[in-house]
Amino acid sequence: MTGVAEPSLVGFRRHLRPEVIAGEATYLFSEHGVTAVQAARMEHLTPLLDGTRDVATVLREAPEECAGLVRDLADAGLLVARTPSVGQHDPRAVAYWESAGLDSGAATSALTGAAVRVQAVGGVDDTAVREACATAGLALMTGEGTADLDVVLCADYLDAELAAVNRRQRETARPWLLARPVGTQLWIGPVLRPGQACWHCLAHRLWLHRRAEAYVQRVLGRNGPVPRPVAAVPPSAAVAAQLVALEATKWLAGHRYAGQQAVWTVDTLTLQGRHHELRARPQCPSCGDPQLVRERTRRPVTPVSRPKASTDGGGHRALSPEQVWQRYEHLVSPVTGLVREIRRDTRGPEFLHSYRAGANLALDVRGLDDLRRGLRSEHGGKGATAEQARVSALCEALERQSGTFHGDELCIRARFSELGDEAVHPNSVQLFDDRQYADRAAWNARHSAFQYIGPRFDEQAELDWTPVWSLTAGRQRLLPTALLYYGTPAEASQRCLRADSNGNAAGASLEDAICQGFFELVERDAVALWWYNRTRQPGVDLDAFADGWMVELRQVHRRLHREVWALDLTADLGVPTFVALSRRTDKPAEDIVFGFGAHLDPAVALRRALTEVNQLLPAVVEVDAKGRGYACDDPEARRWWASATVANQPWLRPNAEVSARTPADYGYVPGTDLRDDIHTVQRAVTARGLELLVLDQTRPDIGLPVVKVLVPGLRHFWARFAPGRLYDLPVQLGRIMRATRYEDLNPIPIFV
Repeated sequence: MTGVAEPSLVGFRRHLRPEVIAGEATYLFSEHGVTAVQAARMEHLTPLLDGTRDVATVLREAPEECAGLVRDLADAGLLVARTPSVGQHDPRAVAYWESAGLDSGAATSALTGAAVRVQAVGGVDDTAVREACATAGLALMTGEGTADLDVVLCADYLDAELAAVNRRQRETARPWLLARPVGTQLWIGPVLRPGQACWHCLAHRLWLHRRAEAYVQRVLGRNGPVPRPVAAVPPSAAVAAQLVALEATKWLAGHRYAGQQAVWTVDTLTLQGRHHELRARPQCPSCGDPQLVRERTRRPVTPVSRPKASTDGGGHRALSPEQVWQRYEHLVSPVTGLVREIRRDTRGPEFLHSYRAGANLALDVRGLDDLRRGLRSEHGGKGATAEQARVSALCEALERQSGTFHGDELCIRARFSELGDEAVHPNSVQLFDDRQYADRAAWNARHSAFQYIGPRFDEQAELDWTPVWSLTAGRQRLLPTALLYYGTPAEASQRCLRADSNGNAAGASLEDAICQGFFELVERDAVALWWYNRTRQPGVDLDAFADGWMVELRQVHRRLHREVWALDLTADLGVPTFVALSRRTDKPAEDIVFGFGAHLDPAVALRRALTEVNQLLPAVVEVDAKGRGYACDDPEARRWWASATVANQPWLRPNAEVSARTPADYGYVPGTDLRDDIHTVQRAVTARGLELLVLDQTRPDIGLPVVKVLVPGLRHFWARFAPGRLYDLPVQLGRIMRATRYEDLNPIPIFV
């Protein structure tokens, strides 16, 4: 009767086939697997759940006390109520929608009269997709009018025409499905809609993975992507069209799943597929707030109580490595990620746990040399376990991405002479000697880019400055933007200022990151004091730390014909700092590698130094007796490995006149809160008359806390030879009787 609601008939979902074994269970079979239902009276109830009875009839014909069992089956998602008219639908379609968890009647109703508008940009032929949508029963919208879903086809997701499509769809608040139905790699999705990531969010990530292409187009004066030849065969084109139509049909039927917020890539040559999750960029100029980074920089950096969740050899962290990975693994993707992939370096034993995370995708490319340099300078991760090393590689890559200039940073244009005591003189951070400036042309020609010396700083030149927060003074200071962010435009930097990674750190919390950044400053300062003065330092009693992992490490190195030892480099700030070294013992070239570590906990500091040795070991582990097999082409590193020995560099060996250090020498008292650790280091910095500066570089679209920590006056381990601490402190610490002359400093600069 018209206007009278049809009764609901209850039965197993259509994609399930029940089979009863009397006295045992009812087995429900589907293409996803088998579910066994073991309950009293189930064998009698099962035949009644064939979809021809309403609930009242089922309970009337079923054995007593079956109402609870029916309710349990429904709660488990095994039963569905449907109207008799659904029985007139294609049973395969009913099974499909019920398998998706939808009400098949509602899905069918939603598709009845549903309209899609198919459009193509970049000259893509949309005929096959239109035909596939029509075959699926979807109405094709042409001309004026509003479609329920717009399907936009392209040959490249970076096609400039998509910006106009994105603007129109956002203005009308209509969802649209983006797809690339051509090529050997098919791309489908996401469904872009208001309140979610927009096309500009997607394009930002895509360009990061196409740096060479962006460079070529820029040099040639062109915009957008480089057109690719179309690759397809009839079956691949047909599959692409049907898959696009399927995604549109599922959306219009009401099926929602996480993959609709992702780019699904399908390799038609291997039939492998993967979803690449896309998340909105909160600072996106199109769909977000582009002021977010500036606003964060304006705020004071205020550490809060942060209990330590992990205190193993990887450091004291607010989250475990596993928790960090789960939170940020979506950023690992060659399509929508900030890290293309993370892989183990297969050179050497697996115990080394050396992981690689690819090159910094955010760095600008100005030529082929930059591309080659980027390929050689990959992010690395280290740890005592594979999980620690994998997370370490991810965090380093995200740290570099966060510390790269994007254009939305807070910049103040001014001359140093105009800023008063709010500005920090860049010379107190760079710490080059006047003689280094005088000899810079010859020096730069002889050494790698790491050791580059720029022109002298001009106090009267206009340049960009960015606020940093002084934790020790509780006020804002200013430093040149070019010293704080990688890749700052030359016109904003005077070309004499360049950022480096010293003090950059990522952490599971802001407090975590501040600690790690400070420890890196301490580590590199202590290394510079030792390396350039070539002082003899106390050895470390590795056995006294009672660490089974350290025992295994030495065994692994011994099997590689290597000897391992460590030196104590702890300086005036009182933070335990070590250098660990490993050398070959079975050939004249000793291939000496070293790693550094600093931490309030001496056991953590020592582990860090040793894991860094493992991280660097793959570069030399396959070298033969004739010097073939180095996995690094840096000439300074190659010269060191080929020529340095403990005989000609005796300062690498422990000072035999003092006892080897043990944990008891450091008086470490474990703490439970990272904020307390920050207060400890603040007191140490203040006691030495220094200042602790922090810039919060956390990016809204990444979320991983990242900071740059600076303590003007502390030394970098690169060749920075200005007067002061480098010369004076070794004398104050009693390591040498008189200050080393400039001419007598170690002529070999640190090359890691």
